Amino acid sequence: MTQTPASKLPLQTKLAYGFGSAAFGIKDGGFNYFLLLFYGTVVGLDPALVGLAIFIALVADAFSDPLVGYWSDNFRSKWGRRHPFMYAAAVPIALTYFLLWNPPDWSETALFWYVLILAIVIRTLITFYETPSSALMPELTQDYEERTTLQSFRLFFGWSGGNAMSVLMWGVLLVATAEYSEGSLNREGYATYGIIASVTMLVAILVSAVGTHSYIPQLREAPARETRSIRAIFAEILETLRDKSFGALFIATLFGHIASGFSAALAFLLLSFFWGFSPAQIFVWTLLVFVSAAISLFMAPKAVRMFGKKRAVIVIGCIAFTIAPMAVVLRLMGLLPENGDPMLFPIVAAINTLDLGLIIAFQSISYSMIAELVEQSELKTGRRSEGVFYAAITFTRKASVGLGGAMAGLLLGVIAFPQGEAAANASDEKLWQLGAVYAPTLWVLWTIMLFAISRYTIDKSKHEANLRELAARDAG
Repeated sequence: MTQTPASKLPLQTKLAYGFGSAAFGIKDGGFNYFLLLFYGTVVGLDPALVGLAIFIALVADAFSDPLVGYWSDNFRSKWGRRHPFMYAAAVPIALTYFLLWNPPDWSETALFWYVLILAIVIRTLITFYETPSSALMPELTQDYEERTTLQSFRLFFGWSGGNAMSVLMWGVLLVATAEYSEGSLNREGYATYGIIASVTMLVAILVSAVGTHSYIPQLREAPARETRSIRAIFAEILETLRDKSFGALFIATLFGHIASGFSAALAFLLLSFFWGFSPAQIFVWTLLVFVSAAISLFMAPKAVRMFGKKRAVIVIGCIAFTIAPMAVVLRLMGLLPENGDPMLFPIVAAINTLDLGLIIAFQSISYSMIAELVEQSELKTGRRSEGVFYAAITFTRKASVGLGGAMAGLLLGVIAFPQGEAAANASDEKLWQLGAVYAPTLWVLWTIMLFAISRYTIDKSKHEANLRELAARDAG
């Protein structure tokens, strides 16, 4: 390193760095909420084929994510290890994401291959940006608290970017018109979304890359290394990841995002049928996500300064994960107003807005805990492996959300909850069973997550000791 990374970073750097995560949020929102709806309902491709394409693309991620992380850890250029990947991904991501929402009029088989290839390419390109960009954070600052602040900006823009596109879709582009009585069938709306989302992703990536470009001289250079086989590369990756604290974060991330996927998959059923909220109320509910993201932006750094990272995530997690299903439990006990009561929506929406803010703060702190693994791993292996660590966690996030959705589908089958239009006529007994399944399942998943994260061992004093040991070794 030519300089010591800055402890405190200027606000413009934090904003630029965090804004880049909007690209990941937009892609995630599009794939999770609109892709199946668009191709399965509007384009006319068999939904099973759409799901198969998404699954195959996810499997491809299992190989591309760690390889890209390893490559960025060991890449040598005049622009350092990370920025060449970030710049290279910008235009291809925008172009391919635009093509995904503007498909040609081909046969079903050809459309399947079209979706499959684009889904794999887009996920891989997002990895080319997201993994090096995430790995940049431990290099920008070695400060324990400042890393949490950087991660908070990253999640703030990630959540806000994805949610902004959802608000745009449901509030503007997919509304009912004279031509489309059902707004979700408006093909032109999806095409317009493709343009807006692609341009926003391009701008976000370039702003983040340019906004952190001046820090390149003070970042680590990759060591000169001989060419390695794929087998040797994966062996080195596994050696890097063989760390007890990483294992704790890995398991916590796995179960946390299974819970997130489970909750997201049942969100529409709960809002529309369990609570009986109108489309206008659901739209306001979506807008309140911006408030939750803002709450987390201020809460996470303050909690770390007060408690340290491990204690902060446990304290916030216990509060958040007790509150999250509590409204459902209160309804099952008959302690909330009935559906249609004007007081019900403000009560449930307020609970959800505060709780989601706590959950995003929890994610900000837990993701920032990955940064301290970098120095501990460097002491053990002699390698800086930021990319490998963040690639592993990023893939876990992407894969486990899908597992949560599958779990939701399985549990709906167990209680024989009506599907499609029939869900609107679900009996009180089925709605009660839905709530009775929802709350305990979330609590079990979150309890496992909190137990796993309690096994993490690096606190502030340990991190600073690692930095001193590394500095002494480098000086020697």
